[in-house]
Amino acid sequence: MKKTLGTMVVAAAVVLLTATFSFAEFAVAGGNSFPYFQLGCLIVGGLVIVSLKHKYEKMYLNEAVGAFALYTVLMALFTNPVIEMVKTLVS
Repeated sequence: MKKTLGTMVVAAAVVLLTATFSFAEFAVAGGNSFPYFQLGCLIVGGLVIVSLKHKYEKMYLNEAVGAFALYTVLMALFTNPVIEMVKTLVS
């Protein structure tokens, strides 16, 4: 029961973080330049984290959620709006 509950919590965190990423990118970039590739990578990464949490019982809940949160930030850093903002700050 504890293993299933932990996996469900990680899956919920993955869905919420992915939805937050999608909403923020749509609000900034709009529908024309939405980063579908980064969203796909985020979904695949979330599935990998959830399956690892389900397979290995010794993986803590906060480790799995924290790893996916950091992965979401990494994906967000390599989207076009963020790169354009960094370019304008540097020049």
